[in-house]
Amino acid sequence: MGFFAPLQGLTSSQRRAFVAAFLGWMLDAFDFFLVTFVIATIAKDFTRAIPEVAFAITITLMLRPVGALIFGSLADRYGRRWPLMASVLCYSFIELLTAFSPNFTIFIVLRALYGIAMGGEWGVGAALALETLPSKARGLASGILQQGYATGYLIAALVFGILFQYIGWRGMFVVGALPAFLVLYIRSRVDESPAWKQNTAKPIAERENLWTSFLRQPILYIYAILLMASFNFMSHGSQDLYPTFLIKQHGFDPHMTSLVTVVANIGAILGGTLLGAASQRFGRRYTIALCCVLGALMIPLWTGSSGIVLLALGGFLIQFFVQGAWGVVPAHLNELSPGDVRGTFPGFTYQLGNLISAGAAQMEAAYAATMKLADGGADYGRALSMIMIFVFGAVFVLALIGRERRGIAFVEGETAAA
Repeated sequence: MGFFAPLQGLTSSQRRAFVAAFLGWMLDAFDFFLVTFVIATIAKDFTRAIPEVAFAITITLMLRPVGALIFGSLADRYGRRWPLMASVLCYSFIELLTAFSPNFTIFIVLRALYGIAMGGEWGVGAALALETLPSKARGLASGILQQGYATGYLIAALVFGILFQYIGWRGMFVVGALPAFLVLYIRSRVDESPAWKQNTAKPIAERENLWTSFLRQPILYIYAILLMASFNFMSHGSQDLYPTFLIKQHGFDPHMTSLVTVVANIGAILGGTLLGAASQRFGRRYTIALCCVLGALMIPLWTGSSGIVLLALGGFLIQFFVQGAWGVVPAHLNELSPGDVRGTFPGFTYQLGNLISAGAAQMEAAYAATMKLADGGADYGRALSMIMIFVFGAVFVLALIGRERRGIAFVEGETAAA
């Protein structure tokens, strides 16, 4: 239990805030990744090319900054809890509507609206959890919290492998609407962030908004956006088209695709948790840089293997280091954030990075189409490999040239932790 020692002694209020944020992000990711498993099926159903359907991923990512700005601004003004609940309700309802898309145009519109709703969850949830927990627990909590994303991906893989053959892609979106009700119950028991309550004691005239904060520290905002653009390209570049790679290039059926994806996400969960915790001791930037080096070394195994065992091992290792780096992000962005806009800054810069990298899946699909295999099919493996080598390098450089504020206190009177 020594590894989890930073989480021992939490109050019931702190535990509920952390669990609520984790589940909200997990369910958000579950709903998002359902699309990645059924791209080929939707393309066939609507008589579209795979890159066209991959635009659904692009438009979702492009609209997420809008949601981060809307829900984050509400969270800075009115508290974290209610904007968080509103975000979960909205993305669950839109997920349900997606199941009944009558045509491809409506499907794309709904995925755009889903992006707005989804964009509000991460930043507000992370602020609520990390402002509530003690600073000594921040590294481990950050790693676990971020792996709600990988856990959601894993659950989506299981649903695809078990239910897809019975319910089709539309039925999967119906399932995607159900888990949010659990989050609504948990959110109803969560207390407001103590840091936000403390900040409301300041006169409104003394509080910064996002615009005045940006004018005071423009370099910080630009740096955070570029860092998150590279991070999001690293995540989506290694995940979104991977099921398509397994199905199209290796001929895997839904069960085998699901199995490899589940193994990869087990690696993601372990990597994010362990390396997020390690960042509390070794620093946020150095932990990220190490993940980039080791992740790049795993690329040949990840896309160059031919058997299911080696492909699963490659998927496990690449996601261990990709999400290991991501496990640092919630703590790192919240620590870099100006206190008055912590409800907005982490989520908004994160989602603007998503906007910049929104075309990752489409870019990879189009790039793969330019490189043909012996049978004339697109070489997804080569496209994924070449793009990810570049992306790991970009994250490595950006992480090291930035600064960090590891362990700073969020609440006045709290002791900072290294």
